Amino acid sequence: MTDKETGIYDKEKISKIEIIKKSPSYRKAYEDLEFLRSSELRPIRLQLELLKPEMILNKNKIENTIVCFGSARIFSKEDAIKRIKIIEKELNKNPSDNLLKEKLKAAKSLLKSANYYEEARKFAKIASTNTINGKKLIIVTGGGPGIMEAANRGAFEANEKSIGLNITLPMEQDPNPYITPELCFRFHYFAIRKMHFVIRAKAMVAFPGGFGTMDELFEVLTLVQTGKKRRIPVILFGSSYWKKVVNFKLMAELGYISYNDLDIFSYADKAEQAWKIIEDFYKKNKI
Repeated sequence: MTDKETGIYDKEKISKIEIIKKSPSYRKAYEDLEFLRSSELRPIRLQLELLKPEMILNKNKIENTIVCFGSARIFSKEDAIKRIKIIEKELNKNPSDNLLKEKLKAAKSLLKSANYYEEARKFAKIASTNTINGKKLIIVTGGGPGIMEAANRGAFEANEKSIGLNITLPMEQDPNPYITPELCFRFHYFAIRKMHFVIRAKAMVAFPGGFGTMDELFEVLTLVQTGKKRRIPVILFGSSYWKKVVNFKLMAELGYISYNDLDIFSYADKAEQAWKIIEDFYKKNKI
């Protein structure tokens, strides 16, 4: 029995005790958000961010995935047209706005890429309704809009699960509505997010995109090239885009990579073609 319970403490002492108990130092460490968010606790946060999705994916018995990534700015044809109309309406109100003019130009250009949205959607549907060596491969994306939405949508339309690895950004990125809710994760650290892309990946399909797509693609190419990740099908979807944007052959000609490194990846232009590359690879290799 404490002194407080015996009534020995007077009101003044009890008041001081309550003040002490409200001090941040008195909080339990795992309940102290200010402490957990401190710079010194970054190693712990990194570990937690790796561990939480790992535990949930293991609980759901997900062992094999196909990663689909590409631009968040590639929309379905219907949404791309709607976006153009919205920008045109804004531009009519502000005809001298140069930023709106640039947005409209980009939106019209991206309309030409709407076929990639449909191919990503189709590929995910094919992948979700088939197996490789009797094993189901689950679609995983970055969880946002664009190509990510298309791939999650394809799995959703096939009545199959899919994973979304969302990330906090200065311009907040919401998860797309087609991810399986219990398999949607939110990350702070790009590095840990990319680890989860790679850990279970049995194939990767890169659709046209910008800096983020390049970052994810070259991470995988480097890991395979250096033997940190075993060889898997890496498919560059949209051969005309990739051959113009990245001159891999020139890298080999100049000696920056070996000609054998060109075999790490393949090109595809149709969903069926991309799936066949994966099927053919695993006819010769264990999953």
